[in-house]
Amino acid sequence: MTNTHGKSIFISGGAAGIGRQVALRFLSAGWTVGAYDIDDAALASLKEEYPEIITGRLDVTDADQWEEALADFTSHTGGTLDVLDNNPGIIGDGDIVNQSTGIIAKQIEVNCTGVVLGARAAHKYLKRTKNAHMVTMGSASGIYGQPHIAPYSASKFFVLGFTQAMDLEWRKDDIRVVSLMPLWAKTKLAAVEAKSTKRLGVNIRPEDVAAAVWKAVHPANFIERQRHMYSVSTADLILRYLGRLGPAPISRFVNGVIAG
Repeated sequence: MTNTHGKSIFISGGAAGIGRQVALRFLSAGWTVGAYDIDDAALASLKEEYPEIITGRLDVTDADQWEEALADFTSHTGGTLDVLDNNPGIIGDGDIVNQSTGIIAKQIEVNCTGVVLGARAAHKYLKRTKNAHMVTMGSASGIYGQPHIAPYSASKFFVLGFTQAMDLEWRKDDIRVVSLMPLWAKTKLAAVEAKSTKRLGVNIRPEDVAAAVWKAVHPANFIERQRHMYSVSTADLILRYLGRLGPAPISRFVNGVIAG
């Protein structure tokens, strides 16, 4: 497919799940799309089905691999980048005493450090482009700390704080930074024993999240451009505003009921 709009998006964790659907959504609109991932099999499958997508291997916890992957992708775009979809994420579930030290550390390394390294590496490409965006993949679990997925939940608080900081830090470079905060989506990440998956259900499709990413990087007007947090469903929108505006005891009670 020809890049009729001359725009480009780089997606980390782009071979499967939400990342894959984001890739297909932007590809269908004629963008140059890069999907980079650590999952070689999923990358090969994506490339076979959609040879127009630029693919490559990326371990988001490796700063050098970020530099190499972005240099590779932007060699196809004239050295610029319109959107970084900073999408890495892994989860461990169970009470904290039952999670291994390895999975605890890996969640912080991928979900936090990986996002920061991606932002740092992409900045020089984004600032060359007018109205560039960085999208971070937050979570409704970053609204109120969730038991049984505590390190994952805490990592999404980090993503929210990092998004807010980058929104201010990159304002001078005309880079808009936004975050999505959905509830559970129908991906492998939701295959956990957290009770919130039963109480709230797993109802969001990866395509719904991809549509929200598209909306987030296409603000309709000046007022919309001031928005930096996006929900995907009505339920996660309600939870987000309850967390912001509701009394703390009520928010704690609601989350206690959800988490069981």
